[in-house]
Amino acid sequence: MLKYLKKYRLECVCAPLFKMFEALLDLLVPLVVASIIDAGIGGGSPAHVWRMSGLLIALALVGLAAAITAQYFAAKAATGFAADVRHALFEKLASLSFPDVDRLGTSAMITRMTSDVNQAQTGVNMALRLLLRSPFVVLGAMVMAFTIDVRCALIFAAVIAVLFGVVYAIMAASLPMMQGVQRQLESVLGATRENLAGVRVIRAFRREDAEFAAFRAKNRELTARQKRAGKVSALLNPVAYVLINAAVIVLVRQGAIRVNIGALSTGQVVALYNYMSQILVELLKFASLTITINKGWASWKRVADVLALERSMQSPEAMAGTRDDSAPAVEFRHVSLTYPGAGSPALVDIDFSVLQGQTVGIIGGTGSGKSSLARLIPRFYDATEGEVLLDGVNARNWPQAALRNRIGVVMQKAALFKGSIRDNLRWGKPDADDGELLAAAEAAQALDVLEAKGGLDGELSQNGGNLSGGQKQRLTIARALVRRPEILILDDSASALDMATDARLRRAIARLDYRPTVFIISQRTASIMGADLILVLDDGRLVGRGTHGELLENCPVYREIYDSQFGKGAAV
Repeated sequence: MLKYLKKYRLECVCAPLFKMFEALLDLLVPLVVASIIDAGIGGGSPAHVWRMSGLLIALALVGLAAAITAQYFAAKAATGFAADVRHALFEKLASLSFPDVDRLGTSAMITRMTSDVNQAQTGVNMALRLLLRSPFVVLGAMVMAFTIDVRCALIFAAVIAVLFGVVYAIMAASLPMMQGVQRQLESVLGATRENLAGVRVIRAFRREDAEFAAFRAKNRELTARQKRAGKVSALLNPVAYVLINAAVIVLVRQGAIRVNIGALSTGQVVALYNYMSQILVELLKFASLTITINKGWASWKRVADVLALERSMQSPEAMAGTRDDSAPAVEFRHVSLTYPGAGSPALVDIDFSVLQGQTVGIIGGTGSGKSSLARLIPRFYDATEGEVLLDGVNARNWPQAALRNRIGVVMQKAALFKGSIRDNLRWGKPDADDGELLAAAEAAQALDVLEAKGGLDGELSQNGGNLSGGQKQRLTIARALVRRPEILILDDSASALDMATDARLRRAIARLDYRPTVFIISQRTASIMGADLILVLDDGRLVGRGTHGELLENCPVYREIYDSQFGKGAAV
């Protein structure tokens, strides 16, 4: 935490200093009131009363200015701290590898970026303002009480010791509960996000009531956890009031005895009572502050866990090996892949090579490992066993930027961003001119999409919500083509296109003025039958490889897929 507060050293020093200066002025008030009672009223001196009253007003005004100044510095430090933490957190989350993101989960990342950082910000703000002020006033009031009367001051010491013990016990009990509340909040946010993303499916299947019930159950659990934590936290104020008021009773009784025997004046007893009241107020503030800091610390620990997270996949700064232009563009050497936490492997002993400029088709049933295979090429995941080589160099030895810059990936689920079509297409190449963008859109069969949406300046809503599925897929293909990748991976990215558009797309890619190595993952045999090499996957294993004609002859799985789409006995 200090790392992110370092640039706000001045604010972190000035905020508590001004607060303690305000507290020092507050500690003088009971003495001034005692002087008014003893010397002014008791001594029959109206002039002294007016002078002391003016001093009280001056103390109040100076204290107000100090408090406002302290609040300014505390707010500046806390908001700056939160902004810097959010930037660092976003940068960390954006740099994590796919396995790390899978392990954390989207809901957890959103909670840490929002609720947790907000709680930590509040904790920092309150700590800078009150963490030193409240103990300073409590100890100062006790010292001032000792200067007035030692016997009465011992009551202060006993009460403060007991109250600090109560605060510590409640803080220790509530901290784990606060962390549990934040974890359950993640669960609620996850359910909310899932329902909002799948609202059309929920309505189509009329599952609203079931989802409402599931959400209510999660929300009830969150409420129950908050109540349990709140019950413990709520003990602070009543316990503090009982102890302080009991101490006031003892103090007034003891003070009356001391006045009666002439050891104390009436003004001194009032001053002692005021100091006891100050202690009451400050201990209640400190109790509330403890709860706030408790929440902030619990949230900060969750944020710090992410900031301290080491990437599970590291990349070298420079190429650790020598590229060989004569080597296969992509080579899998007995590759297996098991996702973190998965019970069984997604890929088993995959072995093949692809020459530069070849087109490779990948086909198989649902869950056969097609997308998993594609994710290993740009190194979204690392192979559990075996090696993935590009131009003869292991993918682990490529600098991440160099590897990803030469690969264009079109994901299975089209993802676009709010903004213009031009801005979205330039993700592939930030400095691309309009001619390059239009050429890529033409190859991706997306010119009609541009025409319908007002050209390159046409606006897209969040995730391309104002486009059809086929329109989104064509724009994402155009985005990948803009960068003119050496390796182009189309992960079932034409599933929403009609057969004629799909055929035109494949012909356009084959006629590009450069020759990329193309991987086409598809459920359609028609989309891959013209490929130089077809890989057939079944339950994570490579059960066939070859051309369309060869696989029809010697691969039963491929023949079964072909017959299911074209009819048994259809012409090849």
